[in-house]
Amino acid sequence: MPQPLSYRQHLRAVLGLGLPLAGSHLAQFAITLTDAVMLGWYSVEALAAEVLGGTLFFVLFIMGSGFAWAVMPMVARAASSGEEAQVRRVTRMGLWASAIFGLACLPVTLGSATLFLALGQDPGTSALAGDYLVIAGWGILPGLMVMVLKSALAALERTGVVLWVTLAAVALNILVNYALIFGNLGMPELGVRGAAIASVSVNVASILVLAVYVQHSMPEHTMFARLWRPDWEALAQVFRLGWPIGITNLAEVGLFAASSVMMGWLGTLPLAAHGIALQVTSVIFMVHVGLSNAATVRAGQAQGRGDGPGLRAGARVVLAVSGLVALGTVVVFLSVPETLIGLFLSPDDPDRPAVVAIGVMLLAAAALFQVVDAAQVMALGLLRGVQDTRVPMVIAALSYWAVGVPASYVLGFPLGFGGAGIWLGLALGLALAGVFMLWRFWGWSVRAVPV
Repeated sequence: MPQPLSYRQHLRAVLGLGLPLAGSHLAQFAITLTDAVMLGWYSVEALAAEVLGGTLFFVLFIMGSGFAWAVMPMVARAASSGEEAQVRRVTRMGLWASAIFGLACLPVTLGSATLFLALGQDPGTSALAGDYLVIAGWGILPGLMVMVLKSALAALERTGVVLWVTLAAVALNILVNYALIFGNLGMPELGVRGAAIASVSVNVASILVLAVYVQHSMPEHTMFARLWRPDWEALAQVFRLGWPIGITNLAEVGLFAASSVMMGWLGTLPLAAHGIALQVTSVIFMVHVGLSNAATVRAGQAQGRGDGPGLRAGARVVLAVSGLVALGTVVVFLSVPETLIGLFLSPDDPDRPAVVAIGVMLLAAAALFQVVDAAQVMALGLLRGVQDTRVPMVIAALSYWAVGVPASYVLGFPLGFGGAGIWLGLALGLALAGVFMLWRFWGWSVRAVPV
């Protein structure tokens, strides 16, 4: 029997996995951020169209990512228990499930202009957003496949390549945006369509680079052997684990979408402050997502070895690391909120003082928000690691939609707390999710692994 790891060894393993994964998530977020900044420089109309089209794309993408996230614990468990064939089977069928979902999404993206009009959006913005998604929508196929390979590589502790490929994607996105949005480097000026081409190009380039890396640097896994053959048993396993993850992702994304709608009811300036505060909090959230991925991998490995003590010790370590990051975030949000909000605003903007004042109040609420959000995302990572996804899906849906959204509305409007009330409602929903998911992990899931 191998000797149990010390807490220091668990910490080293968590940071070795989690830091590169956090970096890759931050880099992925930077792609979205650079799209928004560069289209904002081009025109407000193009930015509005990208926000509208990009929101629909992201909702579909985050649902489909459930199959990729399912691959991570399944590969980690199979690799740690010496089931090499299962590593290959699960990864291949993760690619299949993602491709099937991506193809199912194409009619929605290709007909999105009509959908936006039906939802009461401005006709001009709807048409431009439709132009964007007619091109960008095709990127969901390679994009979801990239997620599958990244998940498999993370589970096999090849996190360095995940980080470097994502950083290269950021650079490529900026270059193609510069050329095609504005008509530089001898290319045509395409505006929002240029950003869509950049998005597809980045996803296609990423899947090609990752596929070449897997094929040539990991030949022992023969990941793509007989890729064209269906493996119905493995596909069913990926589907059973993945669809609850996709619904859980959708429930959380929907919570934040509902908060944006409610902030819009308060006016343009509160909505602008809300958008900025979300950008700031999203940067920190990416760190927690990276740590959550590390928790998934480590929990899956422990389950594969039948190592209950290692699972429990690793869970304590990753929760402690995430908690320290959250506490540091609280200090920053409460000490320099004006500086953080001001980074997104021109010094000459006449609305700057009003937006900063609202944003400071929102970041104060976000100080609490970060702690509970860290708890729930870490609990989700641990639960996915032991392949417990259906009950967490129910917990998420009830916490976010039966509690979070109604609480945001009541605190924001009938009780008159405005934007701060909306954010406190978010925090309440996330807090309940965190408490019940942690209870699920410690009270039930962890008992399935031998003591």
